[in-house]
Amino acid sequence: MSNVQKQKRANKSLPFFFKDEFKVSFTIILVSTILLISTFTFDIVPPILNRGIQPATFPKGLLLLIIGLTLIVFYLSIKKPWKIEKKLPKTFFLTLFSFILFVIVSKTLDFFLAISLLSIFVSYCWGERRLFYLILVSIIFPIIVFIFFETILGLRFPPGIITNIYYQV
Repeated sequence: MSNVQKQKRANKSLPFFFKDEFKVSFTIILVSTILLISTFTFDIVPPILNRGIQPATFPKGLLLLIIGLTLIVFYLSIKKPWKIEKKLPKTFFLTLFSFILFVIVSKTLDFFLAISLLSIFVSYCWGERRLFYLILVSIIFPIIVFIFFETILGLRFPPGIITNIYYQV
């Protein structure tokens, strides 16, 4: 009888705050909240010097987006728990490598060229093999990034091969 009771206790699930999903989500939300609070100390730029949005607006929006997406991921992990992987998949390491490649290309050649290469490489590594869609993503994604940052936020990009053509430097 006591063996049955011990077995029942052993199979009892842990409280939600001991699970890995909660620990990861809590850490991300805690760090994001601390950073969000720190953005309220940023100086306000006078309108005459302000080009685009205020310096604190973009980090605030980005941190709120991170918190919101983390809450969604946590909710989904409750519905369908994470699988425990013994070994990380090859695509994980290729994606990490692509970010290192992105930094190198964006610093040496051009930011938009780096975005194009990143979008092609990551899409290919994650299983997209159709050449038309790879090229389409490598053209459309940098254009969307450019429109968002240049026209909506009013930010200039660092000089490079493609940006020098646009800025006529």
